[in-house]
Amino acid sequence: MSERNIRRVVGGVSACAIAAGLAVSFGTGVASAAPDSVAWKDGGSNFERTVSNVTPSEGDTITISTKFMRTGAVEYIYRVTDQHPTCLTYVEDSAKVDGSPRAIDSTGVDYAQVKGTVIEWPVYPNINPKSRTFSFDYKVGAGCDRGVALQTGMSYNGSLGEGKYPGKGPAFTVQVNNSTTALDTVPSGVQVGQTVPLKATVIGGALGNTVEFYDGGTKIGEGALDATGAATFNWKPTSKGTHNLSAKFVATSKANESTSAAQSVGVSQADALSTTTLATVSGAQVGTSTTLKATVSPAGAGGTVTFTIDGKPTVVAVGANGEATYAWTPETSGSQTITAAFSGRSGVSTSTTSTTVTVAEAPASNTASTTDLTVGSAQVGKSTAVSAQIDPANAGGTVTFKDGDTVIGTVAVDGSGVARIDWTPSAAGQRTITAEFSGAGTVNGSADSATLQVAEAGTPGDGGNGGGSGSLGSLGGFGSSS
Repeated sequence: MSERNIRRVVGGVSACAIAAGLAVSFGTGVASAAPDSVAWKDGGSNFERTVSNVTPSEGDTITISTKFMRTGAVEYIYRVTDQHPTCLTYVEDSAKVDGSPRAIDSTGVDYAQVKGTVIEWPVYPNINPKSRTFSFDYKVGAGCDRGVALQTGMSYNGSLGEGKYPGKGPAFTVQVNNSTTALDTVPSGVQVGQTVPLKATVIGGALGNTVEFYDGGTKIGEGALDATGAATFNWKPTSKGTHNLSAKFVATSKANESTSAAQSVGVSQADALSTTTLATVSGAQVGTSTTLKATVSPAGAGGTVTFTIDGKPTVVAVGANGEATYAWTPETSGSQTITAAFSGRSGVSTSTTSTTVTVAEAPASNTASTTDLTVGSAQVGKSTAVSAQIDPANAGGTVTFKDGDTVIGTVAVDGSGVARIDWTPSAAGQRTITAEFSGAGTVNGSADSATLQVAEAGTPGDGGNGGGSGSLGSLGGFGSSS
């Protein structure tokens, strides 16, 4: 009977291979990365199959090779199909024949195949080439079962027939992942009843795996890993004090358990809810001062109220009576929205209110004013004189001095048309100081500003002067009528 006719499907180690004294291994694997081989004989052919690492981990690349040898007549190898578990992925351009790269003929979820011409790959019993080796690289995927022997096999076609050796081996066993879990930094300022997002990042887990969140030894919730390896949970503490938070990745059949380092998080009593109200504003008129008053409840010093009018903010400190006032001189007529936003203070939450005010045109008979601002040399921690000269000098009214958007103070204009205040800068750098004259009686308001450099403590500073004679002009272009 010819060799072509007796070649058969071989599923186990052949008796011929054992009788011939060939090395046989069942691919049980070892603790460290190590190759394993299986050898068998079929007719006049000897085969040796090797897996480069039979104890790989997820993400590792392994090489599976088959060596053909002949004891009978010459055989030409036409096509070799390497069979593998579906959890392996063929590495592009990795196929080799006798160590030289070879373009793949086709691949599928469980095989990779190379194909040659009818005379390209002869194997001789007594002259070279006495063997041919076909190898393929694969990446170990997350879908591989752990702790289970996963079999490999191959088949081929040649001039003497075909050989099919499914499940021939060697087998390999994918190791359980070693996971690590880290709990992201928890935000500070946590309060009782406040929702706090917790996030844990796991290396070695898989989409949908469970992460548990703990406060000390008490489980407070859980979340599932997303595609990025992160799990989240919204924690709402119910008691004040120190809470020791941690995250634990729950072991699966493919990954070991791991727990993050604990974070000590201080939780304070929840802030008291505040309300902010604006006193009714009536009689607002271009060029005439109107007092804006916001009242914060519960009353008490601390925090600020930001008055925003036409997108321009002004920040005023809240007094012990819970009030913040601002002398507003409208620049334009018509409907205007005023917002008062309380910043909150220790133990008291933020709050906001708003109202709409109708501003009337300035009387045509009003007189224009000018404001001329002067600022002395400025240095951190050093008192600096800030003054404004109002013309007409006998107008009366007040001047509100501002550092950027923040009110420094409001001062009455004296009989000589001067308003003066002492300012102590708290930070170095370029600052803009503004003087806003409120207007009074039939005299319109006006403003001036100065930009200056505040020196570091102990360093001489540069003073800044206003634009002179009201460099910003009368607010909104007010002036005396003809």
